[in-house]
Parts: sequence; C-alpha cells; structure tokens
Amino acid sequence: MNRNPIEIFDTTLRDGTQGEGVTLSVKDKVRIAIRLDEFGVDFIEGGWPGSNPKDESFFKEIRKEKLHHSRICAFGSTARFPDKIKSDANLISMLRAETAVVSIFGKTWRLHSEMGLELDAFENESLIYESIRHLKSEGRQVIFDAEHFFDGYKDDQEFALRMIQAAEKANADTIVLCETNGGSLPSEITEIVTTVKQTINTPLGVHAHNDSELAVSNTLAAVEAGVGHVQGTINGVGERCGNANLISIIPNLTLKMGFETAQKLDLTQLSSLSHFVSEVMNFAPDQRAAFVGRSAFAHKGGIHVSAVMKNSAMYEHIEPEKVGSQRRVLVSDLSGQSNIRYKASELDVKLNGDKAMTKKVVDRIKVLEHAGYQFDGAEASFELILQEELGVFQPFFDVLDSRINVNYGDDGHTHADAMLKVRVDGEIEHTIADGVGPVNALNLALKKALVRFYPEIKDVKLVDYKVRVLEERAGTESKVRVLIESRDGEDSWSTVGVSENIIEASWQALRDSFNYRLYMTKKKSVCSKEIKDSA
Repeated sequence: MNRNPIEIFDTTLRDGTQGEGVTLSVKDKVRIAIRLDEFGVDFIEGGWPGSNPKDESFFKEIRKEKLHHSRICAFGSTARFPDKIKSDANLISMLRAETAVVSIFGKTWRLHSEMGLELDAFENESLIYESIRHLKSEGRQVIFDAEHFFDGYKDDQEFALRMIQAAEKANADTIVLCETNGGSLPSEITEIVTTVKQTINTPLGVHAHNDSELAVSNTLAAVEAGVGHVQGTINGVGERCGNANLISIIPNLTLKMGFETAQKLDLTQLSSLSHFVSEVMNFAPDQRAAFVGRSAFAHKGGIHVSAVMKNSAMYEHIEPEKVGSQRRVLVSDLSGQSNIRYKASELDVKLNGDKAMTKKVVDRIKVLEHAGYQFDGAEASFELILQEELGVFQPFFDVLDSRINVNYGDDGHTHADAMLKVRVDGEIEHTIADGVGPVNALNLALKKALVRFYPEIKDVKLVDYKVRVLEERAGTESKVRVLIESRDGEDSWSTVGVSENIIEASWQALRDSFNYRLYMTKKKSVCSKEIKDSA
C-alpha cells in the first residue's frame, strides 16, 4: 500500500461552482482561496479561464495575494484539433492565467471520443499527447484529468489505458482517474486502480462524484489501492449530486487510515473552514454533516447521554475537538436525568446532586415537548426553565395588556402597530410601536417599554425568525412553533414559543429572549461582585 503523503487538490472554485445554486463573485473566490491556503491544501483549482471573464479576473486578482501553502491551478480541456495546438484558444487562455500548475482533461471513454468529439482512437490519443507536451514545453506542472476513466475502462479497457499512457508519454506530472458519472462501487475502484498501477508509473490521483452517495468511499478506496493525489470540494458541492467531500475525506485519511498529507493540516480548523465556505456561498451549514455538522456529536437519548458522560467513546467515533467541533447534549421528550445533569453542567448551573429536582425538570420538559415545544435549538428557553425550577429566575416584567392591529391599504401595503401595558417592579409603562408586521411591531413595542427600566437591552436585535407548522392536518387551527435567535453584539441566544396563534407563539419566544438577556446581565453582575468581594 502507498504510504507516501497524500496531495490534497481542492476544486471548490471550479467544479464546486458548477453545482446548482452555487454562485461566487471574484471577491468570494479570492476569499475562499485565501482560507484554503491558510488551511494548507496543496492545489487550488481556481477555474476555467477560457470559459468566462469571471475566472479570468480571478486569476489576475489572486496573483496580488501572497499565498503561503497552496499552488493555484488553471483548468481547461485538451486542444480541439491535433494540428492546431499552439493556436488553440483554450490552451492559450490557460497559459495566460500564469499559474505554475494547470489541470487539463481529456476523453478516456470511447463513447465520448467517438460521439462527443467525433474522433477515432488515434486522433484522441494525439490530442492528449500534444496538448500536454505543449503545456510542459511552456514550463507548466501538468495534472491530467482522465475524464470518465472508470466508465471508459469498464466499457473498453484497452482504449482507456491507451489514453492515459499517452498522457504518461507526454510527461504529465500526475494522472487523475476520474469517476465522472459517480456510478462506480468502491470494489470496482479498488480493482481498476490496482490494475492501472501495474501499467502506469506516473503518480495517480482520483476525482470522484457523489451520484451514488459513494464519492468519499470511492476516494478512500482509491487511496488504499495506491493513488497519492486526492481531488474534491469543501462540503462536497459540485455538479449534480456533488463532488467528493474533502471535509470528510481528510479526517478519514489522517485520523482513521493513518495517512499523512503532503502539508501539515490543522484539523481543528476543519469545522470553521466548512462553515466559512457555506457562509460565503450563502448556504445554511448542513446540520448533519459528518465531522463538522452541529448534530455530528449531538446526543439526545438518555441512555446515550449517560454513556457519553462516563466515556465519550461509547457513542462518538472520534473526539469532536480534533476536527474543531463540539459535543452537544439535547434536551427533549427522550431525555433522561443524565441529559439534564449534562446540560446543567454545560450551563454552569449547580444542581448539587438533587435528583428530585432533576426529575422534576425532566418531567416538565417532557410535558412541554408533548405540547409541541422543542429545545434542541432553543437553549436559552431551556436554561430559563432550569433556573426557574431552582428558584433562581423570576420574570423581569409582566405584560398586563396587549393589542395588535394590522391594516391593509388600498395600495397593497400592510401596516402593523402594537400596544403594550408592561409592569416592572410595580410600575406600569404604556407603549405603542409601528412595525413592518405584527411580530416586528410587538418586538419594538416590548423593547421600547423595557428600555427605560433596563437600558442594557437597547442593543438586543432579533436576527432570525423561524416558524414551523405542527399538526398540519388541523389547517389554520394548527399549532405553530416559533424559534427566535437574538443577538446583542457579543452573544447570541435562541428561544421558543408554541401556540395555535402565531402571534402568541412569537410573543412567548420574544418574552423569553428579553428575560434571558436580563437574567444573564444580572448573573454576570453577581459574579463580578463576588470576585471583587473575594479579592
């Protein structure tokens, strides 16, 4: 088995952008390239300069940046005609990108050669050989992508091998076997790579797609069979079902299979890299993504939590900190007392071994979950419940009366206003506020009523608002669950509300949000005073 360090080739900026819904500006591509360089990938395929002006601009802009670890690579195809190599527009554009490395793809499946390009075997072989030889004569490091190699090999082994042998004769630096249609099985990958290594001396790579949900598995199988160059994208974005996901490949290679990468990679940055790329692409991070998803190390069942508290290896395949992730314990109707104890410890809440109190909290949570509440994404609401049961928390205000009006104008626009009567320490405050909708008006009115008593809430902002319809068959009488995320410039927290009335559910979540912010302010103040008194 090959135990040489594995080269990591990232094609997020090229093949990744061919995925549905992926759109990156030149600035976006530069930002991602810089982050990939910081992480330490060996190659960054920046795009196809001959296909669009945006990619041409990227190569100009990236030259202005000082990269420390990665080599930028331009991508393109072989020339169209064997006798017009030097005048081929595609090859010229690749050279104009001024990258030290180029990746060039050619047809290795007879079907594509004959039907797509209308070339016989000799003509296609000549295209591959002459195109690579020309790029090598210009001083470029050449990576040859043998497109559709595995399908081509299964269809006509002699033809597929002949094409990559042409690349080897032209002195390609690396020959990448591409599983372009994503339909092969790991056993097939292993068998074919093993055979190819008996006929090709040039270093081999693998490029897999995920159409059968096997891109990562096929990549790892190819490495086990002897390839030393791995191509993929961050988060597996790419054409159709996507490319092989480097976020999963890299930790499997290093933590599970014992391979080293050509450059030392800081795996503790893996999660942040994944989330950064999602953010730039304007995608919500995949909660269930292996290694880096928010749920990757989340535990909900009471038996699981009890075991994890004793030894995390019982239900975790690695320590989450190794990939920059973190363990989470969820509180739900499946919770046991272990969940409550773990969450209390995580929130620095002292239960002092009070099993009766813990059982009381568990029972209350189960009743609320049965009613439609969910605390997986609303930990601030859960902490308020916990502190209320302990007698530590009491609401900082009461709303004695509320009215919300929504008006529809002839011009099609809506107008909402909210009136509140709020009591704080026996003092009553009347307030009214306009908003773009009823929830916005309610939020502004509550904040306006409270800020006189609690100036610290002036920076609190509602930054995310989600509504989930429960019991959908009940139609407009269905319960809804509202999740609200709030932020004050430093911290963020999430709260939940449930009701058949969407305004009431929103109000519950808003009420918890402001109460949580005030509670945390008080808690910090008490801690500071205790530290000061003990000094």
